[in-house]
Amino acid sequence: MITLAHISDVHLSPMPDVALRDLMGKRFTGFLNWKLKRHDELNSETLSSLVEHLKQQHADFTAVTGDMTNLALPTEIARAGAWLEALGDSERVCVAPGNHDAYVPGALEEAQRLWGPYMTGETLDHTAFPFVRRVGELAIVSCSSAVPTRPFLAIGRFDEAQAERLAKVLKLLGDADYFRTVLIHHPPNPELQHPSFGLKGHKLFRQVIAEHGAELILHGHTHRSSIHSIGGPKHEVPVIGVAAASAAQGGTLDDPARYNLFRIEKTGTGWACTMREYGYQRLGSEIVMRLQMRIY
Repeated sequence: MITLAHISDVHLSPMPDVALRDLMGKRFTGFLNWKLKRHDELNSETLSSLVEHLKQQHADFTAVTGDMTNLALPTEIARAGAWLEALGDSERVCVAPGNHDAYVPGALEEAQRLWGPYMTGETLDHTAFPFVRRVGELAIVSCSSAVPTRPFLAIGRFDEAQAERLAKVLKLLGDADYFRTVLIHHPPNPELQHPSFGLKGHKLFRQVIAEHGAELILHGHTHRSSIHSIGGPKHEVPVIGVAAASAAQGGTLDDPARYNLFRIEKTGTGWACTMREYGYQRLGSEIVMRLQMRIY
C-alpha cells in the first residue's frame, strides 16, 4: 500500500515587510486585498498545526498544489523554499505551482530556481511541465497552470503544448499500469470555471483525460473541499480539491484548513483507493478526520 498526502494553498504568512517599490502593478491590488481581507483569514498558526498533524501520518509522498506565496515577492519565494525543506525531503515532496507563485512576470522562474528539486522530475524533453515522480506503482504527474495575469484576475492556463506532453506521459504510464495521479492548481472540471479565476484550456485538459485516462486528479485554488469527476476512456476520473492549508476557523471566505490522505493499493487487475480528509471543523479546536470514502 502507498499513502499520498495532498495539501494546497499554503499562502505563507505573515506578509514580509514590503517597500513601496515592490508594490507596482498587480502587487499593489494584491497587497490591499491581503491587508483588507486575507491577513485574518490565512495564518501561520493554523498551517503549522495542520502540517504537524500531516507529518504524523508518515505518508510515502506529499503533493503540494501551489500558492505557496501571496505576492511572489523574492523574500516570500525564499521563505517558501525553506518551508518545503521543513515539510520533507524533495524525493518525497513535489509542487505544482499556483497563480500566486507566478503573480508577476519572472516570479515562477525564480520559484523554479529556488525550489529546484521540489519542482522537477522525469520529463519527456527539456520542458519543465509536466514532470513525473514515481513511488512504487504510484505515478504523480505535476502540471502547471500558473501564469502571471492582470490585476483582479486569478486565471490559470493549460495550453496545447503542455496537453500534448501530458497525453504522451499518461499513455506511457497507463501502458505500464501505474496509478496515475495528475496535479494541477486550477480545477479542470466545468462546474468550477469562472471568467476571472478559472482555467483557460480546461476543455483541452479534459480532452486529454478523456482519451488517455488517469486514476486521480488533485487540485487547489478554490480554498474549498470538493469532489467532482470528469470522463475518462474507461471510467469517470475523480477530481478532488482541498481547502487552503492556512485557512483559519471562523473565516468567511474559505473552508477551514484541511489536507487529504489517499491509501492506494493494487488489487488483482484493478485498484483500491481510500481517501481520508483531515482538518478543522467550523466549530471546535481539534484537527479531526472529517471524511472517509472509497474512491476505487
